[in-house]
Amino acid sequence: QLQLVESGGGLVQPGGSLRLSCAASAGTLDYRAVAWFRQAPGKEREGVSCISSRGTTTNYADSVKGRFTISRENAKSTVSLQMNSLEPEDTAVYYCAASLTDYVCDFILRQDFTAWGQGTRVTVSS
Repeated sequence: QLQLVESGGGLVQPGGSLRLSCAASAGTLDYRAVAWFRQAPGKEREGVSCISSRGTTTNYADSVKGRFTISRENAKSTVSLQMNSLEPEDTAVYYCAASLTDYVCDFILRQDFTAWGQGTRVTVSS
């Protein structure tokens, strides 16, 4: 059964950068789309970015376009989220999730992803 582990969260000042990683500790990310979601205190979990199984299609929430970049290394079964120009509004727990089969990432919806990591906390504060 696929197990996902996120890393790279932490405390950063506004305008700073962080790079999150998602690795498959058991199973493989082959043939699966992978997405990043986030959940801020008191808010619902929202889709941030998605990448298809071969990395040919990506999608981003409007709030992070131009600041975040998703990428994947299938040989290492990892997916990364480079986050630049961070804002206090980006503060949240970030989760990676994998689909059961390949997915074109035209939408980033929770119901399309079946395997989830435990999350990594990102705090943007001065």
